[in-house]
Amino acid sequence: MNDPLDFSGKVVLVTGSSRGIGAEMIQAFGERGARCVVNYVGDAEGQNRRDAENIASKLKEPLVVECDVTQPAQVEAMMKQIADSLGGLDILVNNSGIIRDRTIKKLTLEEFESVVRVNLAGTFNVTQKAGAVLRQGGRIINLSSVSGQMGLFGQANYSSSKAAIIALTKVSAREFARQQITVNAIAPGFIDIGMSKGMPDEVTENFKKQIPLGRLGEAREIVDAALFLASPMASYITGHVLNVNGGYYMA
Repeated sequence: MNDPLDFSGKVVLVTGSSRGIGAEMIQAFGERGARCVVNYVGDAEGQNRRDAENIASKLKEPLVVECDVTQPAQVEAMMKQIADSLGGLDILVNNSGIIRDRTIKKLTLEEFESVVRVNLAGTFNVTQKAGAVLRQGGRIINLSSVSGQMGLFGQANYSSSKAAIIALTKVSAREFARQQITVNAIAPGFIDIGMSKGMPDEVTENFKKQIPLGRLGEAREIVDAALFLASPMASYITGHVLNVNGGYYMA
């Protein structure tokens, strides 16, 4: 019996995969046989590149690509590099994102637009340019958030971007369906890695009290959701938002 989580022969791109959940995801796909594309955005200190190379060192024949997802020309160049080096793309996970919390009263337009630009426009840019290299029957998985479903305090920019990603997912699902490409979103709750990790202990404990399962999620639980949506087991699921939040928000 074939293993539905065997991704041998598949090419996978996870944007923002130099650290956090993105790094966990690309490693998980690599462990299951996929050819992996590790993406990072350049920074003055070169830390992102070092992180990406560290992740790549754990993978078999990876492709490491520097690309700012907010820059269409860079995204197009990344897709060309993937096509030239690996022949095409089977699975895209739009994971890149930033967070800059501030109340509406104090939030500047630049702080609002910067988060929307990376989280939403970045997802759009990568999805649009990937259309040229995604193979028939491919998968697109977008990272939304419980914040985009509930509208959390101090996250006018982040919540707006993540809510819009849900709408973009549904439109994309309709438009990519003709190539039998499914498009779905994962909406994580509070996870013990990445953006939730920096919360003060008292804030974390307060949120735990509101989560029916009584704990933060683990990175592997978001990774498992992505593996499922990328697998043949999810071949008839598209335009869906998969909540992985311990019951914090129930649609």
